Amino acid sequence: MTIRFGRASCADLDFSESREWLVTNGVGGYASGTVAGLLTRRYHGLLVAATAPPAGRTLLVPKIDESLTYAGRAYALATNRWADGTVDPRGYLTIESFRLDGTSPVWRFAIADAIVEKRVWMKYGANIAFVRYEVVRAASPVELRATIFIDGRDHHGSTHAGGAPPMLEPAQDGFRFAAAPGSPAGWAHAIGMAWTLDGSWYYGFDLARERDRGLDGRDDHICAAHGSIELAPGAVCTIALGADGEPHAPRGDEWETFASRERGIVSGWRAARPATDDEPWIDRLALAADQFIVKRGDGDTVIAGYPWFTDWGRDTMISLPGLALVSARLDVARSVLRTFARFVDRGMIPNRFPDAGDTPEYNTVDATLWYVIAIERYASSARDAAFAREMLPVVETIVDWHVRGTRHGIKVDPKDGLLAAGEPGVQLTWMDAKVGDTVITARIGKPVEVNALWVNALVAASRLAMMAIASTAKYDDLAAKARTGFARFWRADLGYCLDVIDGPDGDDASLRPNQIFAVALPEPLLERAPMRQIVEACGRSLLTSYGLRSLAPDDARYIGRYQGDPSRRDGAYHQGTVWTWLLGPFAIANYRAYGDAKAALAPLAPLEDALYAYGLGQLAEVFDGDAPHAPGGCTAQAWSVAQTLEAWTTLAAQRRP
Repeated sequence: MTIRFGRASCADLDFSESREWLVTNGVGGYASGTVAGLLTRRYHGLLVAATAPPAGRTLLVPKIDESLTYAGRAYALATNRWADGTVDPRGYLTIESFRLDGTSPVWRFAIADAIVEKRVWMKYGANIAFVRYEVVRAASPVELRATIFIDGRDHHGSTHAGGAPPMLEPAQDGFRFAAAPGSPAGWAHAIGMAWTLDGSWYYGFDLARERDRGLDGRDDHICAAHGSIELAPGAVCTIALGADGEPHAPRGDEWETFASRERGIVSGWRAARPATDDEPWIDRLALAADQFIVKRGDGDTVIAGYPWFTDWGRDTMISLPGLALVSARLDVARSVLRTFARFVDRGMIPNRFPDAGDTPEYNTVDATLWYVIAIERYASSARDAAFAREMLPVVETIVDWHVRGTRHGIKVDPKDGLLAAGEPGVQLTWMDAKVGDTVITARIGKPVEVNALWVNALVAASRLAMMAIASTAKYDDLAAKARTGFARFWRADLGYCLDVIDGPDGDDASLRPNQIFAVALPEPLLERAPMRQIVEACGRSLLTSYGLRSLAPDDARYIGRYQGDPSRRDGAYHQGTVWTWLLGPFAIANYRAYGDAKAALAPLAPLEDALYAYGLGQLAEVFDGDAPHAPGGCTAQAWSVAQTLEAWTTLAAQRRP
């Protein structure tokens, strides 16, 4: 699938600055920016290095401003918007086309009768980025000038001029830099380019998306150096930017190595799915999925979303089947599961690994249940009995802690076998927004999706025990009681399930999407008629083109726009905002209820259009609840991609003759 825009789109600044590209390096670092070339987020940069992989992400090189001199005339390729609203230079007007080559962004600039191509990619496994310029067509040599801006801050922050001067040291064909004493160091290198070191501040880069989010909308950056080189027609110049090791030139095959790896990802996906009739955009999602799989120590983990999340336990386990199992990347799935096994504590996996510090946060009731289900899915898919035996003690510990009680009131109620959880001031389910000390959707009691997961996790534990040739009796008995108790969620008079039962204020009958998991997860919990009513209720009130609303629009608490400062956005996060990741389970539930795979696939089709907007080639975290459902949140979200791939894989297989 080709994602490409021509001159008319690129020259429309509203359009081209709202389309963002992403390149990743497999250790948590990334490069990102806009089609227009201007910065709109604090997270945009050509080199955001993961200094403590996959965390410690540090903005080292925000951008390069380029200009060309051709046939005696100067042309700007760069674009900047400044704090006073001025756009200068306006290099976006010279963009003839933009495309994604795999995940690599490629611009073609037209200057008179010359065409110059710019391409960005990263070295897999290293904090090194490459920016290549090629004179595709010209009647005479072209002089390229490149101004490199540097920084040294956490990617969540903003920079304002002042303090000690930067460290700038010349090196052969390049230079070393650090924005301030004690800041992470970096380097730049380009064979044949002449460099002049600078060190002055450029003030007031305007960050429009941050301003929209109610955050600091201004950044200052240091101009590190100016480089120049004359390029003959057909010549190439590659600027390497790095945080790892000493300045060095690309080997010459760096681009082919990057491209070959991406071709392998797609071919591996196709090979895992014989006789496939997938759409081209599904291949594109398989490539997008790879961007979330990164290293943590000697194991693998999953970045929840770019640009601002690291690895979250819940997101990882929800995403793992779609990111790894459906593409037969079994080694990745096994590695991720083992990585999290090291962090199991009191029967729980962490919800979050903080950016700063190594202390994980254990504040989730559902992540561990998703983890048990993922362990069994891997072991069954790989027919890996040895892994089942290895992980069964971990799973047994998890179940035992949940039965007798662990953190935050998470404990099985012996009366009905259901899992209760929650305490004031703590958000434990995936609806975890909090504004100050106020939890927006506390959901204390027995949440519907948590108990659907509890039954499924117990069944998964039983299957693992069977694979390990161990007793299944404990898990079977617990599952049977919880399955019977689950009937308490169904309300025939409403035509859907209660969202939470046995809460501090009684039962919660809010129409939310959480009940879809009572139908979508493998273990049947309801009869066919209630299943259909749930799908119909969610379809009528929650379904949109890009996901399910988190709350029905006729609820007095519904908020239709996800916008404004952090408090307003967090207040809307689960009060009507559309979540893309829920569309996959809805499609599965539709099939379970009605048995028509073709009809169940239909709601996924609009996601193809979403790949051309916001995060290019990726799926956004959320959309507005109100039409036209503008995208928001992360430009690339792991579970949005993974759940779509998992649902498509499941349903496409059922659709085939």
